[in-house]
Amino acid sequence: MSEANLEDMAQHLEASADYRVLRRLVPRRTIQPDDGSARFLGIFLDLETTGLDPNFEEIIEIALLPFTYSSDGRIFEVREGLNRLRQPTKPIPELVTQITGITDAMVAGHSIDPAELADFVADANLIVAHNARFDRPFAERFCPVFKDMYWACSMADIDWLSEGMEGTKLFYLLAQQGLFFEGHRAVNDCEAAIELLTRPLPKSGRLAFAALLETARKSSFRIWAINSPFDRKDSLKLRGYRWNSGENGQPKSWFIDVAGDARDAELAFLQDEIYRGQKDVPIDEMTAAIRYSDRA
Repeated sequence: MSEANLEDMAQHLEASADYRVLRRLVPRRTIQPDDGSARFLGIFLDLETTGLDPNFEEIIEIALLPFTYSSDGRIFEVREGLNRLRQPTKPIPELVTQITGITDAMVAGHSIDPAELADFVADANLIVAHNARFDRPFAERFCPVFKDMYWACSMADIDWLSEGMEGTKLFYLLAQQGLFFEGHRAVNDCEAAIELLTRPLPKSGRLAFAALLETARKSSFRIWAINSPFDRKDSLKLRGYRWNSGENGQPKSWFIDVAGDARDAELAFLQDEIYRGQKDVPIDEMTAAIRYSDRA
């Protein structure tokens, strides 16, 4: 059956409220035509690793996919990327192979040169990752140049919930746009995420990348619930607080990251619901230069 006939069938199904159609993502190089606007360089980064802890686990694949954009969030062009495999010092766990498809045989003899990465990102204005809280610590440990970059997160820097999304996984978000892709390889995830950022958000109608840039440009605040009563830990967890063990040099405490306009409300919550009285708590201001780093 021809592609034209298949598309006719897809459109026929879409005309019914009883069906939804997913189309395979075809990566685009040109997104919007050049209109003379000032252009900036972004790089979408994705990693595959042997595990979740950057203190003990290793990178086995990296993809860096450059794209140009305007200050108002329009993406123009996706450029040629860099994709490298790396043999870790220990065998790849079976579960990682099941998820990523990367085997010990595939990475055997391969390495990633930090100097090559540094040269590749030297002109970038912004590094973007889908779950930068995971990717940035790994990247910074492997190549120090990433410590000096501005970072943003396509998972956390867009309010997907207010846009009607019930999850933030890349597969789910693309499916809501009527697309699917072969995921869990670094370059495929980069291509999919950039396509997602070119699309208008379902409720506000804003370009997804414009919403991301607006968040990335603002300061946020990390609030530490130092010495909070043990019997109120469930209230903190429900509120979205996370536990820091103190092993990273930061306080051994519950903490939360909030936008600038939510800081006062969060402090009021701590005083009224957790401490039940006035208490000064540490507050760290964070910008895109430090946000998502374990140095925050």
